[in-house]
Amino acid sequence: MVGPDPTPEVPEPGAYGASEEPGAVHSAADIATAWRRERPGAPTESIEIVTPIWWLGKLFADDRGRALRAAGIDAATLDLLSVIRRAGPPYALSTREIARRTMVTAGAISQRVARAERDGLVVRRPGTTGRRTVLVCLTAEGHALIERSVDTVLGREARLVRGLSDEERTVLAGLLDRLMADVRRRTER
Repeated sequence: MVGPDPTPEVPEPGAYGASEEPGAVHSAADIATAWRRERPGAPTESIEIVTPIWWLGKLFADDRGRALRAAGIDAATLDLLSVIRRAGPPYALSTREIARRTMVTAGAISQRVARAERDGLVVRRPGTTGRRTVLVCLTAEGHALIERSVDTVLGREARLVRGLSDEERTVLAGLLDRLMADVRRRTER
């Protein structure tokens, strides 16, 4: 039985378009090229789309986390207060509608609402459409917190995408919407 060559050819650092130093950042194109070299025929067509989306998601999430900590709010609370605030006056939604709009389970919404209610950011009130309907309403304190937080978060995120022109942002937003709808359709159970 013949084993691997004990002296494999080692490529020069940077031979694939990026430094081969440990911890070096490679482009998604470098990663796709390496997989095509190492595994010819492997389905690599998604790498240059999905990998940057994951990386950007991490960068945006990390930056948003820093902004939220500075604003004194966590991501789950921001999500809850934001969806209620975006609903417009009287700033109240049913728990079912909150779950639908946030793509979060009813159980998670229940926990978020309980925590926000304990913190004085929302109150629960009986709904008008049925005995079991509960409306979650912003308090004055919750309204003030979301107003401050949304300005902080959206301002930072606007600065992060300023490297794209208005036209590029419009095109990218359209493509991402299209991809999101298609991926949702393909991943529905």
